[in-house]
Order: sequence, then C-alpha cells, then structure tokens
Amino acid sequence: MLVAALTLTAIGFDLATNGSEQPATSLYGGPFVRVDGTLLAYRAWGKRGSPVVLLGGAAEPSWVWHEVGPILARAGHRVFALDLPPFGYSQRHGPYTMIRWLQLLNGFERRLGLVRPVLVGHSLGAGVATAAGLAQPGNVAGVVLLDGDALAFGGNHGWIADLLVYPYYTALYRFVTSSDWIVGRVLRNAWGPNPLPIDHATLAQFERPFRVQGTDGALKQLLGGGIPGLTLTELAHLRVPRTVIWGANDTVDSLASGRSTAAALHVNLQTVPHAGHLSMLAQPRAVAGRILRFIASLRH
Repeated sequence: MLVAALTLTAIGFDLATNGSEQPATSLYGGPFVRVDGTLLAYRAWGKRGSPVVLLGGAAEPSWVWHEVGPILARAGHRVFALDLPPFGYSQRHGPYTMIRWLQLLNGFERRLGLVRPVLVGHSLGAGVATAAGLAQPGNVAGVVLLDGDALAFGGNHGWIADLLVYPYYTALYRFVTSSDWIVGRVLRNAWGPNPLPIDHATLAQFERPFRVQGTDGALKQLLGGGIPGLTLTELAHLRVPRTVIWGANDTVDSLASGRSTAAALHVNLQTVPHAGHLSMLAQPRAVAGRILRFIASLRH
C-alpha cells in the first residue's frame, strides 16, 4: 500500500509539473554559438585584450562568473564564460565525456576566434581546463584550477542510473531542483563562512537551468558514467603554466585535495580567505586578483 501510494503521488506530481521543461533559448536570451550540432550558451565581457575562458563546475551556470568576469575585462582581457553541457543553458546533447567537452571547447574557441586563451576551471571545470592543457599545450596560454582537483570522481556506476526510474526519479528531480529551501541549503554550504543573504533571484539563477529540456536524463547519464577527470599521474605531465587557487573554507573539495593537486602540478596552493567552494561568488575581487597576477606572470 505504501509503494502504491508513493507511486500515485509521484505520478500525480509528474503530471502536475509537466511542461516545466523548455528549450534553452526560451530560458536564456543568449548569446549562443553552435558547435558540432550543439547550441552552446555563454557570457562575454570586454572588447579587446588577451582571451580568458571561464569554465564552471557541476550544476553551475555561467552566471557564477558575473562579478569576476567584468573585473578581468576591466583589466584588459576578453572574457568568456562557457556553459559546459549538461549544465547552464547549453543544449543537452551528449555524450558527457572529457573527449566531448574538449571538442566543444575547441570548437567554441575556433568559432569566436580565441587564440591561446588562459583557461580558468572551477570544480569540474578544472579537469576540463587541465585536460585541454595536456591535449593541446600549444593552444593554451595557462591553466587556473579554482577549487577543483581535476580528478575523476564516481567511476562507472551505471547500475545506480538504472535505479532512477519513472515516476520516482522524475518527481524527485523536479521537487529538489525547484525547492528554494533545498537549493538554498546547498548554496549556503558551498558559499563559505558568513554568506550574504541568498534571495529568490539568486536561487533562480541556479534553479532555472534545471528546467532546460533533457536535463534530467542528461544528469542521469552523467551519474552513470561518473564525473570525467584525470589522475595525479596525468596531472604531473602538464607543462603549460598553471596555478591552483582554493577557498580557505571549502567544505565541498577539501584543502587536502587542493594540496595534492598542487603538489602533482609542482606549484604552490594559493588560498582565498573567507571563501568556500564558490569562491568566485564569496570573494570575487580576491579571486579575480589572483587570476590577474597569474596572467601577468605569463609575460615574464
């Protein structure tokens, strides 16, 4: 009886929320660029200067760079924040693998005419930025790992994805990703100590991308394969200029992880005081300042 009641409740919730998913272009006004059949969403700041590409982490829209991006642009750089699918407002066209992400990143750079950008990767994006530096070192001016150890996570757990079946997964997904209380708890934990009041408008920046058509299935696919990344041995082979920056109060990816990655890359770990995992939101000026100092060091 309990299973039947839960099933009927889930089906009812699914039916009541049908139609909440929409095309990415209906939820975000752009800009977009099409690469290999996938419509990629991004944000841009600055008209001239050397290029910087910002890559966010899991479930992070390019909005997270809305303060860091303008600071870098005012310092004389063309800055682009890219939504890596299945996150943000890019189309949900898989597969969601490192090879595919690198193809999309390379195509994005070609379409926008970006030559040897500095790649800044946050969390999951740190793995993509580092993998790009390993795959094509001549095309990358430098790599910044921000609160991301660049390591693979999760492994092959396809059996877990097989358990996420209709109607339960759909109902749970829609409920969790539209709950201000749940999303707010996650954000406050990732923000760091003494987070600013998080209002509904801020929560909507994170909740709205979950309404892009195909996101629930895409996340299920990503969960089954695990988060793509590298190994510490592979990190040791990176030869392009690099730096590792970490929120001093990061409870999502520990400082110990940052130290291990920095050691593998043969660089010192830089910490950002009073910042958690979302250091670019908690301390945007400090994060931008460290990125700018790294870019300035490339000229010497």
